[in-house]
Amino acid sequence: MSRIEELIAELCPEGVEFKAIGDIGELVRGNGMPKSDFVESGVGCIHYGQIYTYYGIWTKKTISFISTEKAEKLAKVNPGDLVITNTSENIEDVCRAVAWIGDMQIVTGGHATVLKHNQDPKYLSYYLRTPHFFTEKRKHATGTKVIDVSAKSLAKIRVPVPPLEVQREIVRVLDAFTALEAELEAELEAELEARRRQYAYYRDRLLAFNGRADIRWATLGEVAVNLDSQRRPVTKSAREAGEFPYYGASGVVDYVSDYIFDGDYLLVSEDGANLLARTTPIAFSISGKTWVNNHAHVLQFNSYEERRFVEIYLNSIDLSPYVSGAAQPKLNQANLNRIPIPTPPLEEQARIVAILDKFDALVNDLTSGLPAEINGRRQQYAHYRDRLLTFAER
Repeated sequence: MSRIEELIAELCPEGVEFKAIGDIGELVRGNGMPKSDFVESGVGCIHYGQIYTYYGIWTKKTISFISTEKAEKLAKVNPGDLVITNTSENIEDVCRAVAWIGDMQIVTGGHATVLKHNQDPKYLSYYLRTPHFFTEKRKHATGTKVIDVSAKSLAKIRVPVPPLEVQREIVRVLDAFTALEAELEAELEAELEARRRQYAYYRDRLLAFNGRADIRWATLGEVAVNLDSQRRPVTKSAREAGEFPYYGASGVVDYVSDYIFDGDYLLVSEDGANLLARTTPIAFSISGKTWVNNHAHVLQFNSYEERRFVEIYLNSIDLSPYVSGAAQPKLNQANLNRIPIPTPPLEEQARIVAILDKFDALVNDLTSGLPAEINGRRQQYAHYRDRLLTFAER
């Protein structure tokens, strides 16, 4: 029997009491705090948009600051208080929380609620990240474009409140497990980064065709069939929800009830900041029944090897000479068609694709390789956390 089980058997043998959040503390929601109010130094503040993306479960420092004058008008967050997200554009981000465990007072804006309570703050932080809490909070969400869960609704959600000794033992175990998990994940991430550099090295060597007399060069317009004329953009309000992916410049943006393409194609971003930033691939393959809007070029090839070879090549080269516009970058069809493409024999293309596909799976495939191992660690941690935070109700 674990120490947690011993404590539960001793202190709450008939089960753990569940209480409404409003009964374990006070919920405070203040005025708005736009990012335009941020300054380089001043009173520490947590913007609701940073809660999940930056802070995680808890923190001991802020990355943003606001003037003393404006801080006076905002909700105060004391050491141990919880900051709970109320508003976002999607339900997933709304159902997140962070605890402030620092040694000074900070502030937060009106899109978050401060919970001032008498429980262990880390225990509540861990619980507020579980699927149990997510499910309950989702029931109280309102809105479509902007999702909101009011402080009044938050107050109604019931959470398990074991004795403080049990809460602290759970925190001790999860803290240790989190530290170990972070160490193991850091090692895997370092290995993954090394693999990415290795992939880039071999990719660049395999695609080094300049100076080779035996390699014929052609334009992209010569090696692919352009199907841009078949694209049809549909405004969000006019789309009917369904099972078929609706693609834009950087990937799937929606799912709709019909399709206009059925097969294997290469999409190339036509516009958007990513054409220059290159934070995600600008060329990506799609398969099956799909719908594509007018923000991605649609290219068709004779074989998988040719399509994949061009995909890898386009993602490896500098395309800025073919991109027009700075504020709104655009790769129009005329410029796309004139991009020079090496055309080694199909056998060599197939060999290059086979080698790089193996590397790619190791680096990027969530079902295999290092990404799968990292994802597996995270799932293992979430499963262990959720088991520790599941109680028989009294």
